Amino acid sequence: MSSILSSGLVLAAVACAYLIGSVPFAVLVSRGMGLQDPRTFGSRNPGATNVLRSGNKWAAALTLCGDAAKGWLAVWLAQRLAERADLPLAAVALCAVAVFLGHLYPVFLNFKGGKGVATALGILLALQPWLAVATVATWIIVAYASRYSSLAAIVAAIFTPLYYLFGGNVAWEFSPVLCIAIVVICVILCFRHKANIARLLQGKETRIGSKKTGHQGTRPR
Repeated sequence: MSSILSSGLVLAAVACAYLIGSVPFAVLVSRGMGLQDPRTFGSRNPGATNVLRSGNKWAAALTLCGDAAKGWLAVWLAQRLAERADLPLAAVALCAVAVFLGHLYPVFLNFKGGKGVATALGILLALQPWLAVATVATWIIVAYASRYSSLAAIVAAIFTPLYYLFGGNVAWEFSPVLCIAIVVICVILCFRHKANIARLLQGKETRIGSKKTGHQGTRPR
């Protein structure tokens, strides 16, 4: 009976994490501030970088904070539940992946979401703050040098599992199951940037700060 209850709690936690991840802050913030839907211009990606192309830095900042906060919240809640219900660390790992997938494939946007960079950052903040700091530092360095948000995200995603692996039991306690979750998230994040990778290779990728392209009412792709 206890094992059935534990399994039910884990499933409920995973479902809750997915729903939290599905909250589309880019769309909500844009609507609340009277801006064009981010799915209709630029990369058509409902994320902070594309919202920035609207020219409203406050909207982009709020979107970034919201997407990061939902990743942090879902994992933090999973950690508290695991502590109180004596659930395995795998439950936290599953919730981390679930909230990330919720952002990428949100039920509230017909399963067409963002790239997951900010949400992944929030997840890392909850799992291991110093790992998040290392990842952000990597993103900032690459973004400043290249002016490409996508390239910075890809490089940071590649290095994050390495940071976790080599920093384990030195800067933080290493967990194989959390390492797997981090690898899965980073691999999916890189896969979601495949179109960006193609544009980078072609020299057609949009740089940070570029204004939006497209027209009002353009159908989201």
